[in-house]
Parts: sequence; C-alpha cells; structure tokens
Amino acid sequence: MTCRKSEALAFSLVTEINHAMARLVDIWDSIGIMEDQRVERMQTVKKHIDGLLHSMIMEEEALRHRIKTDIITFQKQLDTLCLELTLEPFKLEEKLTVLQMEKNLRCHVESLQKEKNERLREMNDFKKQDEELCVTLCADPYYIPTGSVPSRTQLQELKEHVERLNKEKESRVKVFSGLREDIRNLMEELGHEPESSLERESICPDADIFLLTHDNIKALKLLLSQLEIKKESLISARDSLKERAMSLWNRLSCPESEAEVFQEPAMSTLSDDIRRWQRFVEHLEELQKAQLEEVINKVRQELVVLWDKCMFGPDQRQAFDVHFCDDQYTTELLALHDSELLRMKIFYEEAQPILEDLEKWKRNWALFQEFERKAADPSRFSNRGGSLLRETKERGKVQKLLPKLEEELRGRVEDWEIVKGLSFLVYGQRVMDYISSQWEEHRLQKDKEKNERMSKKTETPQFKTPTKRAHGMTCAATPTPNKIRKTPSQLAPRSATVSSISSASSSGSSTTFLCVPGRPQLSAKRTKTTETSTGPRLPLQDFNSDKKPVQMSYSAFTSEFSRKANGDAVLNSTVKDVL
Repeated sequence: MTCRKSEALAFSLVTEINHAMARLVDIWDSIGIMEDQRVERMQTVKKHIDGLLHSMIMEEEALRHRIKTDIITFQKQLDTLCLELTLEPFKLEEKLTVLQMEKNLRCHVESLQKEKNERLREMNDFKKQDEELCVTLCADPYYIPTGSVPSRTQLQELKEHVERLNKEKESRVKVFSGLREDIRNLMEELGHEPESSLERESICPDADIFLLTHDNIKALKLLLSQLEIKKESLISARDSLKERAMSLWNRLSCPESEAEVFQEPAMSTLSDDIRRWQRFVEHLEELQKAQLEEVINKVRQELVVLWDKCMFGPDQRQAFDVHFCDDQYTTELLALHDSELLRMKIFYEEAQPILEDLEKWKRNWALFQEFERKAADPSRFSNRGGSLLRETKERGKVQKLLPKLEEELRGRVEDWEIVKGLSFLVYGQRVMDYISSQWEEHRLQKDKEKNERMSKKTETPQFKTPTKRAHGMTCAATPTPNKIRKTPSQLAPRSATVSSISSASSSGSSTTFLCVPGRPQLSAKRTKTTETSTGPRLPLQDFNSDKKPVQMSYSAFTSEFSRKANGDAVLNSTVKDVL
C-alpha cells in the first residue's frame, strides 16, 4: 500500500511537471517567444528542478549517512552501557530498516542511560549516608570501586548496609543516652565532682561530643561501674557508721527523746550523709570515753550472748578470759572487746546456716527424748482422743528426720571446714562427735533406767492384793463361767460396766469370786483366799484402818467407777496404801 502511494505520488509529480511545462509553452507561444529563448528558458526551468532535486537528494543522502553513523554510535554506547550495568549484550532484530535499527538502538540507549543515572544517584545518596554513619560509628564503609556503575545487587547490599548502620546508631544512641543519664544521676547522688575529661564530657549536655564507638561505650560503662562501686562503698561506709552510732547509742543508754537523729531523712548526697553520721559517731565516742566501765560491761554481755548463740565451749571462751576479766577499764581494753565482738559477729554470720541446722536438730532431739520418756509411761495407753496415734506418727517423723538432719549437718560442716581450714566446734567438740555423745548419753540413760527397773523388781517383795468386795456381800465358792450370755433386760450402758477383780491371798485353799447382786459376772478368775471363822475377809484399806468399814451400795460403786479417773475417786481399797 505504501509503495503504491509513493508510486502514485511520483507519477502525479511527473504529470504535474509535464502540465507545468505545457502551460509554460502555451504562455511562451502566446507571448511569441522565439525558440532560442524557449530553449534558454527551458534550460533555466530544468536547472531549477535539477538543483532542487539534487539538493533534496543530498539532504536525504546526508540523512542516511547520519542514521548509519548513529546506528554505529548507539551500538557502541549500548555495548558500553550493558557492560557497565552488567547486562546481557543487546541484539537487534533481523530484517529491520536502517531507520528502525536506529530508533531501536536509540530508545534502548536512552533507557539504559536513564537506569545508569538512577543507579548513580542512588549510590551517591547511600554512600553519603554510609560515610556519615561510618564516621559516627567508626565503622568501615561499603566498598564500591570509584567510577563504576553499581549493580542492582550492590545497590541492595549498600542499602541494607546503611539500614543496618542506622539501627546500630539508634541502639548506640540509646545506650549512650542511658549511660550518660545514669552517670549524671550517680554523680549527683554521690555528690561527686567530675575530675577527668571523660567524666566532664559524660555529663556535658552536648549529645554530639561523643563518637558512638565501642571504645567510648566501654569507657562509659567502666566509668559507670566505678561510680556504682563507689556508691556501694559509700553506702557500706554510711551503714557502718549508722550501725556504729546505733551500737554506741545503745551502749550509752541515751534517752529515747534524743533518738530523732536516726529517723531523720537522708541528706541530698551520700557524701553529705556520711559526713553527718561521722560527726555523730565522733560525738558518741567522746561520750563513751566518759563511761568506759559501763560500756565494756555491756560489750561483755553481748559477747556472752554471741558465745551462747555460736555454742562455744569453755575452752573456746578461755582465749579471751584475760581481757574479759580485766578490771582496768581503758580505751585499749574497749578496743579489744570491740574487736572480739566484731570477730564473733562475723563468725556467727558465716556459721549461721550450720548453727540454724544445729538448733533444728536439737529441737527434734528434744522431741525424740520426750517421746522416749512418754513411751515408758503406762498412762499413754489410755489413748483418749487418739493422742497415742498422733504421738506414734509424730515419733516416726522425728525418727526419720533426725538422720537426715545429721547428714545435712555433716555435709555443711565438711564444706565449712574445707573452706576455713579449721574444725567446727560445738561446746568444745566437733559437730558429729557432739551428736554421737548425745546418742551415747541417751543410750547410757536408757541402760541405767532399765537396770533400775530390774533392781526394783528383784528387791521389792511380791504380794497380791486381796479381792475387793462390796461390804457385807459374799459369793458362793462355785466357779463362774468366763462369759455368760446376757438377756436384753440385763444389758446396761457401757459406762456402767464393772470389770471383775480377782486377787489371791498368801494362804488358803478355798476359791472365791467377786459377785455383784442382780448382774451376771462378766469375767472370773480362779483365786485363792482365806476366810476367817467370823466371816469374809475385809478389804485391805479397811483392814489397816481403825475405822469401821463404810457401807457402799452397788449403785454408788458403779456410779463412782464410771467417772473419769481423778484424785478424788475411790474405786479400790488399796488406792490409799499405794499412794
């Protein structure tokens, strides 16, 4: 279609030229121009047309040459850009005209040039930030060769490097701000004046005075730790002075109305507070010099209390007896007592876990001995309210706990002795020797009690208490069965039940049984007794008394028997004799 248009346009151009020449000829004819002049004029027209066409041809030829030159130039630029941008070489499509080739190359070059400029701009922005951050943080900048165009990967890595440095800067700024704030607060709290350049710079309000380097952070942390150590030291010194003041106050028995100094709030700085307590201690020490005897005696009382807490034996206390018994009250003697008191306090603090375990063992040892004592008491079998069961459970717990406590004590004492290189003594004995001596003493006491019981049995004459009967009552000599089935009318409340009592006399061959009128016998045992010719034998209590037997009814007897055991109840005629 395009060819047809151009051909038609060329044909119309020739036709128009022919028409134009025909008109010129007509004009020349009408004018009467001669042939020679016509030829001349024709040559002029031809010259114009040839010049115009030649000019146009030259221009188009120059255009073609320029396009070809541009194609070569663009191809070179494109190759260079692909190399700089680390891209694959650009390949033109086949069967393209020169003009299409030039256009494609030109557009691609412009695109790659734009990308190159964009990369260089981003690189310059990131490198500028990177350099500033690296100077602030004393870090190494991201390396990109000078004059080169960064790749997309390099730009991404540079961007990540800058972001990482920004985060690191924020973190360090936070750390720096916190450290400087803590240092400033500590200096104000301690009343410390900055001495070194680092201390002065650390409290300077200018935030940019410090480079955010690791070395500077370490320096600030070291300064902060030194100030914290100094604070602890000052607090310890203040507390020591306060404790010293309290100790002196108690020793001197100062009036309570003057104790307001202990309730006063702390001063604005620790240094001021220490100076205040120092002046107060010096004042109390001056007062102490005037009351040396009273003060030394109070220190001695404190020493005795500590010796008792630490379970010191006489040999351990004897080392200080020379000073303890010295009646020459001087400042030097007070200093010796204070030194011994301090030594005992330190020992008590170090040995407190062992001493607490010893106290626990002693408490359980006392419980164990108490249970052992109760075990020998026959009254424990009364078991009122389940006390015997509770006692048995508690005794089992104590018996299991004592070995555990002894093992724990052994371990603690061994560790203490390894660290201190000394033996841990309790009342002059090593701990396990002391415990062993307690067990041995307990065993000897048990053997002694056992021997005493055995000797009493062999020395005391054996005799049997005669059978107690209701006054004026006798029983047939016929044995009674051990158990008799009761009829419903014979059943009575448990509290009114009377156990049969049997006894044997020293002589006689007849057999008698205790009988209760109107009730079947609950139990009976064969006994030997002797009846006098005048009647049945009297109860032992009444027999040994000059008074006549007192008549007692069965209802009164059972009522008295059903009561809880007490000192006033008389259930057996032998009670008074036994008591």
